[in-house]
Amino acid sequence: METTSKTFKYFVETFGCQMNERDSETIEGLLLAKGFSPAETVQEADVVVVNTCAVRESAESKVWSRIGEIAASSIDKKPPVIVLAGCMAQIPENIERIKTQAPYVRVATGPGYIHHIPDLVERALSDPTERLLLAVSPTRTGACRDESAQTLPEGLPRKKVQGPSAYVNIMYGCDNFCTYCIVPFVRGPQVSRKPQDIIEEAKSLVEHGCCEIILLGQNVNAYGLDLDGNYYFADLLKDLDEIKGIERIRYFTSHPAYFSKEIVDVIKETKHVCEHFHLPVQSGSNRILKLMNRKYTQEEYLELTSYIRKQIPDASITTDIIVGFPSETDEDFRDTLTLVEKVRFDGAFTFIFSPRSRTAAARMKEQLPRELKSERLQELVAVQHGITRSINSSLLGTVQEVLIEGPDKRYPQYSRGRTRTNKLVVCTATNLEPGDMVNVKIEETGTWYLKGPLHS
Repeated sequence: METTSKTFKYFVETFGCQMNERDSETIEGLLLAKGFSPAETVQEADVVVVNTCAVRESAESKVWSRIGEIAASSIDKKPPVIVLAGCMAQIPENIERIKTQAPYVRVATGPGYIHHIPDLVERALSDPTERLLLAVSPTRTGACRDESAQTLPEGLPRKKVQGPSAYVNIMYGCDNFCTYCIVPFVRGPQVSRKPQDIIEEAKSLVEHGCCEIILLGQNVNAYGLDLDGNYYFADLLKDLDEIKGIERIRYFTSHPAYFSKEIVDVIKETKHVCEHFHLPVQSGSNRILKLMNRKYTQEEYLELTSYIRKQIPDASITTDIIVGFPSETDEDFRDTLTLVEKVRFDGAFTFIFSPRSRTAAARMKEQLPRELKSERLQELVAVQHGITRSINSSLLGTVQEVLIEGPDKRYPQYSRGRTRTNKLVVCTATNLEPGDMVNVKIEETGTWYLKGPLHS
């Protein structure tokens, strides 16, 4: 039986990081190119793709719950072809769970296999009994660490980007093996894209109306270390900065161990690379950093952030912090608080340590009780929020350049956007469009936002 794909509708739900969001744009572009059309709701869809994250156990739990809801909603009608895509599909235990407990999942594809989704879906639509679980080879007992198949072919279509910003992958995978992180096991080893492919993609996006390019990778500043030649992240930033029509360049996420002074100097010298440094420190304790396999010390991190402050005084620095890592003592936690107070981060994403199967940290002794980890998290958040409010308050009366993203969620009559330092700004003007670059005078500040009118 042949399918007529033009008659079928799809719906894509995305969990996790910006790289997953970028992958979902490709998934939609591929389905559209095959003749599928987008559904307004899950209930209307013949195909539901759930693009997943496996970084934390809570993320996986949400996905399993959501897939169950989707399956249950189809009791009175023909069930959709449910596709489990992304990092969760790269974990062998999850494939086994699908086989034994989730018969409604018909297709599973890891991050490096998403370009096969349209063909797999068509096969599943043609044969209601077929299940296509391709993310993990049955001959392997581990996840897909040893394969370069985690990289995607160049030139794949993508759904048209809405708004002024667009994601651009510059690399795939990770070679660091931080002891708490599952990413190397589900995304594979680091593979950098060729510079010209990245530059051409960025040029095309700008030609189609994007003015902000956001570079993505597990450790973007390690870009190029796996390439033959002498071309690295700083070189890529300089070349992208020359693209006509580009207004802003951002990047996520950086690793402190690979963030050189040369990169800081390039950001200072270029016109369009934004003065926002997201540098996940994870802990302020040298003992814990060593157990995490982070490859830097507290002292080296403080030297780097001090250099940034010296070279670019108005820069913002944000971070990620994990509390409650195995064997973390009160003294270790105090070291983290001390570092937070010394650096004075503009903001921090804070997490309770969550053991992930296959990682070294999950096997470590001295796992801490949930109650203690929660107490430490609350104390850390209180300290960081105080610092963030203080920094934002210091911006009262200043004029900030803001790239408008669209209507504000809390105040839909107003517009929201971001500064070059990635601070959220609510502009009280009512006639702005996404992509407008405006100056806003800051008259109100909070922990998470700045607010004010246009400044002529």
